[in-house]
Amino acid sequence: MTVHIGAEPGQIAECVLMPGDPLRAQWAAETFLENAECVNRVRGMLGFTGTWKGNRVTIHGSGMGMPSLSIYANELIRDYGARTLIRIGSCGAMQDRIAVRDVIVAMTASTLSTPSRGFFREVNFAPCADYGLLRAAVAAAEARGTPVHVGGIYSSDVFYDERPDLTEMMTRHGVLGVEMEAAELYTVAARHGARALAVLTVSDHLLTHEALPSDQRERSFGDMVEIALEAAFG
Repeated sequence: MTVHIGAEPGQIAECVLMPGDPLRAQWAAETFLENAECVNRVRGMLGFTGTWKGNRVTIHGSGMGMPSLSIYANELIRDYGARTLIRIGSCGAMQDRIAVRDVIVAMTASTLSTPSRGFFREVNFAPCADYGLLRAAVAAAEARGTPVHVGGIYSSDVFYDERPDLTEMMTRHGVLGVEMEAAELYTVAARHGARALAVLTVSDHLLTHEALPSDQRERSFGDMVEIALEAAFG
């Protein structure tokens, strides 16, 4: 047990999928895993371990933002032996060619700052995905016929951003979408020699202002979960 995770030794799998919302973790575990068991309830951050096609996997919430994600990623790797961590979440699209419901597989994650910034001081560390996971996720998406985009994303420190100039700059430089966690996940994984990837469903569009209706979110998010699982074990 750790300060933030109440699982006993051996209850966390080496592969962990990390949605931000703990209730989405519960939904994904109940929908896609066999014999899913709740292994963490500390602070309401739910975690479940079960099997997918005979492979042990944990689905554990990360909370919103990089500071929260950093806590769980560090403890999952350091104290529970997690070696593959895949963020499954939503993002806002920043390019015209990307549509709502498409999937973005994040190759890199730019950011203004992360909880790990103090480690690097003057160095601008470039957080990137594990290539093997990335390649497998793209192959899984293409096999399913899911529209998929691969490239850089932006991990924001804030949800209510008041920097339209920043959005314009990111868009001009080809950034595919914005979310709030991946850059720190990639950094923590790199520090501990683990594999990391972010597979993201486009839930809204910053340019067109289109948003995914709530009744369609589960089906679209389901594609993302299966892509992540195929990437981890395919």
